[in-house]
Amino acid sequence: MVRTITDRKEKEEDRRVKEAITLDTGALIALERGDLRMGRVFVHARAQCIPMFAPADAVAEWWRGRTDVREKVLRALVVEPLSARIAKSAGEGLAAVKGATTIDAIVMATAALRGGLVYTSDFRDLDRLRSHFRGVRVLSV
Repeated sequence: MVRTITDRKEKEEDRRVKEAITLDTGALIALERGDLRMGRVFVHARAQCIPMFAPADAVAEWWRGRTDVREKVLRALVVEPLSARIAKSAGEGLAAVKGATTIDAIVMATAALRGGLVYTSDFRDLDRLRSHFRGVRVLSV
């Protein structure tokens, strides 16, 4: 069987997606818009019973009213409330990484707590926060 670059990338992604996933606002938007890559991640995670988290702050940025698609995405997620633990961790990330935004830090703190894998459309900014959240992997949408 001939393997293509796409086959290898999908296999590599399958190996990475074995733990909990945290989605930022951009990943939620990508799902809503039918992005193929995020769609594959979503279907794979559901089939493998891999929990998908979205911080409540990211949901607030994304949600612009009820649609069938938004409801389907939301039903598949665990919406993570902003607890004192996540807030303090995010605040420490903001102190450590100058110029980082609050919601990006909350996304990274949630991932550090829940699974260590983030999907984002804002790779550069979240990747900068990895200097503080060392155990978190960031993948681009």
